[in-house]
Amino acid sequence: MRTWIGLALALGIAACSSGNNPGSSSTAQGAAKIDGDYLSTGGDGSDWPAVNYSYAEQRFSPLQQVNRDNVGQLGIAWYAELPDARAQEATPVVVDGVMYITGPWSKVFAYDARNGEPLWSFDPDVPRSTLPDACCDAVNRGIAVWRGKLYVGTLDGRLIALDAITGAQLWSTQTTDQDRPYTITGAPRVVNNHVIIGNGGAEFGVRGYVSAYDANTGALEWRFYTVPNPSGAADNAASDEVMRTARRTWSDEGQWHETGGGGTVWDAIVYDHELDQLYIGVGNGSPWNHGLRSNGQGDNLFLSSIVALDPDTGEYLWHYQETPGETWDYTATQPIILADVEIDGRPRKVLMHAPKNGFFFVIDRETGSLISADAFVEGINWATGYDDQGRPIENEAARFYRTGEPFIASPGPIGAHNWQPMAFSPQTGLVYIPANIAPQIYIPPGDEEQAQLSPVGFNTGTNLFDAFLPRDEATLQAAMASLRGQLVAWDPVAREARWRVDYPTPWNGGILTTAGGLVLQGTATGEFKAYDAATGEELWSMDVQSGVLAGASTYLVDGEQYIAFTTSRGGAYTITAGQSDMTAGQVPNIPRLIVLRIGGTGVLPDAPDLSAVQLNPPEATGTPEQLVQGERLYTRYCMICHGEGAGGGGVNPDLRFSGALGDAAAWRALVLGETLRANGMPDFSDVLNPARADAIRHYVIDKANWDLARLRARREEEADNDS
Repeated sequence: MRTWIGLALALGIAACSSGNNPGSSSTAQGAAKIDGDYLSTGGDGSDWPAVNYSYAEQRFSPLQQVNRDNVGQLGIAWYAELPDARAQEATPVVVDGVMYITGPWSKVFAYDARNGEPLWSFDPDVPRSTLPDACCDAVNRGIAVWRGKLYVGTLDGRLIALDAITGAQLWSTQTTDQDRPYTITGAPRVVNNHVIIGNGGAEFGVRGYVSAYDANTGALEWRFYTVPNPSGAADNAASDEVMRTARRTWSDEGQWHETGGGGTVWDAIVYDHELDQLYIGVGNGSPWNHGLRSNGQGDNLFLSSIVALDPDTGEYLWHYQETPGETWDYTATQPIILADVEIDGRPRKVLMHAPKNGFFFVIDRETGSLISADAFVEGINWATGYDDQGRPIENEAARFYRTGEPFIASPGPIGAHNWQPMAFSPQTGLVYIPANIAPQIYIPPGDEEQAQLSPVGFNTGTNLFDAFLPRDEATLQAAMASLRGQLVAWDPVAREARWRVDYPTPWNGGILTTAGGLVLQGTATGEFKAYDAATGEELWSMDVQSGVLAGASTYLVDGEQYIAFTTSRGGAYTITAGQSDMTAGQVPNIPRLIVLRIGGTGVLPDAPDLSAVQLNPPEATGTPEQLVQGERLYTRYCMICHGEGAGGGGVNPDLRFSGALGDAAAWRALVLGETLRANGMPDFSDVLNPARADAIRHYVIDKANWDLARLRARREEEADNDS
C-alpha cells in the first residue's frame, strides 16, 4: 500500500539541496547522491544519510550550531503523531531536507524535514499474525538509502526497494523461509550495490544467516550461514568451506538439530570502506541452554561472534567469538563502531563493540585479533575477564546446566547493552554507551515441558517459572531497585569509564554526539537530555511525555540545525518487565516524531492521565493447584508477549483488564482458537487444552487481584503521607 502527498514539494526539496557533500564524487541531488563515496564520510553534517550516519557508524555529527553554550535554548520545531503505539526504534534518516523514518509493522514515512509536512507513506501490509514470531515487538530500526532508492526489511522477512521521491515499490524479495519463525527488524546496509540484510528468530528456532541482494533487481547474490547445517549437507552458499571447520565445534546430538542452532544476524552489519570488509554481529544460540542445545559441548561457532566477510562474495575472512558456548542469550548483534585510534603509541584500525555480555571489546579489524576486553558496567559475574588467548575466564557457577543450581547472572538477557546505538566522538576519544544494570536468575528446566521444544513461544531451555519474583512487596521492591540504567563514557585506550550517569530504569535511548561538544540521549521515563561530552555534566533536559528508545539524528536545512527523535514504549525490557507496572503503564505510550531547533516554540498536546485507569478483576476463585499450574503455563507460553506481570508493558494487551477473565468460554475461544490471530494472538491449541487454558485464566485473575491490593495499599499510604 502506498500514499503520497505533495509530490511537487518532494521534487522541489530534491532539487534545492542544502546538504550536498563537497567531498562526494556524485553530482546528483537528493537521495540519488547517496553512494559509497558519500557514505564513507557521511558528508559535512547537513544530511544524516544512514541510520548510524556513515559507514563507520560512529553516530558523530560535525555540526556545532547547537552546542554546550546554547543547548538550553532548544525547543520544538515540529512534531508528527505516528500511527502505531508500539516501540519506535528507528533513527530518522535525512537527505537534502527530506526525512525518512520507519515504524512498527515495517511502515515507511517521508516528511519535509523543515516543517514536518507529510510527503508520502508506505505500508507493506505485514500480516499481524507475524507478531508471535517476533522476539520483542513488531519493530523496525530503519532504512538504507542508495542512489535514489530506499531499502527496508519487513517483519515477515521481505526486503523491499522504494523510490525515494514517491515511495513507490520498485521490487520486493522474500529473504526467509515463511514456514519458519524468521523475522526482520534491523536496517539493511548497502555496499558496492549489494543490499545486505540478516534476520531474527533464534528464540523460536531458526538457523541464522546474512544475505546480499542486487540493489537494482533484488536478485540474491550470496548468502553466509552463521552456524553449520545440522544435516551436515552443503548449502551451496558462501559459508560452505568454513562451515566444515565450524561443524567441529558443535555436538553430534542436541536440540540444535531441530531448531537450526540460532545465530541470527538481527542488527549489526557494518562496512569498512578502508579495508573493504563487512562485519556482522551474530546472535544467541537456539535454545539458550548450551546443555540442551549442543549437549554442553563445543564453542558453537559462530554464535556470539564478530565475523568479517568479503562484501562482494560473502567469503569468510576472520572471526572473533566473544562468548564461546554461549548460554545466557549474550548476543554479539549490538552496534559496532569503526575508528582509528592510537594504542601503545601506534595507530590501530579498530572495531569497538559493547555487546550484551558486559565487556567492551577493542578488536584489530585488519586481523580480528583481540586488543582489549574490559567490563564497562559494574557487577559482571559470569566471567572475571579475558585471558591471553582471548577467551573469557568464566565463573564455573555460571554454567547452570552443569551445576544444576540457579545462577543469578549479571548481566541478564537484556544485556549490559542491547540494540540501542552507542556513539563515538573523535573530539573526546570516548565511546558513549546506553548501558543496563539488570541481573536475571538462570535455572535449569524444572520439568519436561520447560526442556522440550514448543511450536509456539520462546524456547530458552530454562526454568522461567521459578525465576519469577515472589509475591512479597519488600522483595519485589528490592529487586526492582536493583535495576537501573547508565550512560557510560568509555575510554577505549585507557580501558576505563571517564564518567557515568545513572538512570532509575534500564532501557534508555540510543546516543547522538556532535562537534558542539554534546551527547544527546532520551530516557525510558520520558526525558530528552543533553550532556557535556567531556565531563558528563547535564546541560539541559526536556519532558517529552513518553519513553525514548532509539537514537536521535541531526541535520541542517536552510542553515539551521535540527535534532530529531521518536517517542514510545516497547521492546524486550518494557514488555517482559510488566511486573513493575501497577496499571496499564506508568509512562504513557505515545508514538511521536519530535524535531527540535534553537528557539523552537512548539508545544506538545497534554499527556494522557494514567491515574484514571482502574483495575476491576473478577473475584479470585482458582484452587492452589490451578494457580501453580496456571503460572507455570503462563511463563512458558504467554510471558514473552504479555510480560512477567501480565501487563503487556503498555504495548500488548494488559490481561489483567481483559473482559474475558470472568467468562471461561470466552477465554478459551481467545486462547484455543484463531479469534484474534489477525491481531497477532496465536492459537495455543497445539500445547494447551481447555483445563490448562482455564488454569492460566485463574492465574491472571489472581495476579490482577494481588496487584489491585498493592495499588490500594500504595494509594492509602500516599493519602496518609499527604495528610
